[in-house]
Amino acid sequence: MFNRKKQPAIKSLVAEGSQIDGHFTFSDGLRLDGSLTGNVTGLADRPSILVISESAVVTGAVQADHIIINGRVDGPVHARVMLELQPKARITGDVSYKLLEMHQGATVAGRLCPLVGGQLGQDAEEKPTLKLAANNQ
Repeated sequence: MFNRKKQPAIKSLVAEGSQIDGHFTFSDGLRLDGSLTGNVTGLADRPSILVISESAVVTGAVQADHIIINGRVDGPVHARVMLELQPKARITGDVSYKLLEMHQGATVAGRLCPLVGGQLGQDAEEKPTLKLAANNQ
């Protein structure tokens, strides 16, 4: 349905209970189950997929081609192609994406900024902020 190109394999894992302090750069796929303080960046010249699981916490900027979040991110999120927010996703920061899939229960405390041709839309700064809240009943 949405850009069904073959995704890169997940070759790296930060296990639950692990903690990384510092910037983390990767290519191909990364699954994050632990916590990371610093920026997480998928290399721009290679396909990348980042999975932030339910147990994961990231404090810093997140950037990759395809990002799947079901944990917590405190910082901006930039998905160059696709962003999937699963039910337990909690983001505090602005989010930019080309394609967005957001499940009921996911929350974003920040701006949602769609990318047009790989760049933020020209009028992204001019639009009023829209605040959304999910009904968790």
